[in-house]
Amino acid sequence: MAQELLILRHAKSAWDTDAPSDFERPLAGRGKRDCPRVGRRLAEAGLLPDLVLCSPARRARQTARRVLKAAGADREAIRYEERLYGAGPDTVLEILAERGGGYSRILVVGHNPGLADLVRRLGGAAAPVAPGGKLLPTAALARFSWEGPWGDPDRSRIRLLEIVRPRDLGDA
Repeated sequence: MAQELLILRHAKSAWDTDAPSDFERPLAGRGKRDCPRVGRRLAEAGLLPDLVLCSPARRARQTARRVLKAAGADREAIRYEERLYGAGPDTVLEILAERGGGYSRILVVGHNPGLADLVRRLGGAAAPVAPGGKLLPTAALARFSWEGPWGDPDRSRIRLLEIVRPRDLGDA
């Protein structure tokens, strides 16, 4: 049976805050509104993750918690992974290989450009760019079927099933 990898870019973050660093930037109002929409999509499609690997940056933590809450999923499934903050595709694959054993559906919550680069690598020509030119705008979710060991990016065993963007999900 194929495993599934869900890749979620954090929701829209606020820039006009007194956050002391990029790491501490919170979600913006739009980000807070998009998270429940994504969570409901996961629940309706039966895509609740067994494991959530999340960047510890504030906006990623907030995204993961809000999405899982709206999905009715267990927020205890979240594991914060320091290396996901600013991670490129190779690092994400390394983390999947190290921590993915025994899980059939993993959700990775992190940042661009690394997540978009990973989606391009795994999805190849099947990875459609959204209007406006971004593959993974904020709160976008990419879903892959994955056969074989986690972290092994053998594209013959990985298939991009869909990319869902908040604008595809209708009103909040």
